[in-house]
Amino acid sequence: MTESVFAQIAALKTAQIGDLKQKWLDLFEREPPPYNRRFLESRLAYRIQELAYGGLSAETIERLDVLADELEGKRPRRRSAMDNRPIAGTQLIREWKGNSHCVTVRNSDYEYQGQPFKSLSAVAKHITGTQWNGHVFFGLKNTRRRS
Repeated sequence: MTESVFAQIAALKTAQIGDLKQKWLDLFEREPPPYNRRFLESRLAYRIQELAYGGLSAETIERLDVLADELEGKRPRRRSAMDNRPIAGTQLIREWKGNSHCVTVRNSDYEYQGQPFKSLSAVAKHITGTQWNGHVFFGLKNTRRRS
């Protein structure tokens, strides 16, 4: 892959269908499906980027598998705490007693004022001094029940 990713993707638009099928064989190591040109181009473009920059994270693949199972009517898996987590990098801001508090979601924990916390509830307790549901405190969950 000496060509830049952009150049490889741009070349797909002008390539002959036979060249696209050969590229498919090279990148996927199996015969291309009998789909139309647009499908081959889009899937090849994705594969080029995937090989250059990496694929989906294990967490994303797990979430997609759960969604697929639900759509197919299969019995849903037990939900984990990770299912309710905001995406890593998200900043949660909460005002408490006139002060603004910012928490950053990380891959496996939360950061508040440079310190790691295992849960949002632990952060809420640190801020307030009392026990709180972290999702409720930061507005991620409504305490009112739907009627």
